[in-house]
Amino acid sequence: MSEPASVCRRIGMLIPSSNTVVEPETMKLVPQNGTVSLHFSRLRVTTISADPDSTRQFEHDAMLQAALLLADARVERIAWVGTAASWLGPARDEEFVRAFQARSGIPTTTSVIAINRRLKQLGARRLGLVTPYIAALEAQIVSNYRSMGIEVVAARRLDLTVNTDYAEVSENRIEGMVRELLPAAPDAVVIMCTNLRFGARSRKLQRDLAIPIIDSVAATVDACLNPLPIELTGIS
Repeated sequence: MSEPASVCRRIGMLIPSSNTVVEPETMKLVPQNGTVSLHFSRLRVTTISADPDSTRQFEHDAMLQAALLLADARVERIAWVGTAASWLGPARDEEFVRAFQARSGIPTTTSVIAINRRLKQLGARRLGLVTPYIAALEAQIVSNYRSMGIEVVAARRLDLTVNTDYAEVSENRIEGMVRELLPAAPDAVVIMCTNLRFGARSRKLQRDLAIPIIDSVAATVDACLNPLPIELTGIS
């Protein structure tokens, strides 16, 4: 009987405290041969809205302190597995990454940086968007992508604000929302939220529909496993 492969890479993931999807989904998405181990820390996040109290949950000082706990585990790479920068602006995540890398020396990325990097690689200019968020946040996301030269040509949202409710949305419901976007002929579809349970299934659906489907959790895992340096440049 062969010996199991020894762990050679530790990846640290900072997740919202009320998120129940990232841990089980990422376990499905990393290599199953024992060469990658995942380690988690949490940032207190309970509701997602346009209110100032919701925005304050994502202040950099709190994020830095939670991420530094992962540094104690001597992880090789760290990711903020949250998508608040999609509506607060991608500069928020880039500032966090720069600050944390300066403090820790550990290569760092985020879900939004990973998503935008993938869109840049694809040359996508017409985007389909799936979110669980309210109209005000969807509008901010659409505006942010427009400023990057990407038009959201179709969007579906669930108008939910309690993060734990996002995890209760079925995979079939999410797939249905994706399919509803296809008549608009997007170049790619983004599932923008790390507490929607669709990471593993997104890859099969992408093959079935022959269109890039960028799930927030799956994109983050791919970025952490990618040996290339993390890019902070926006989409031009």
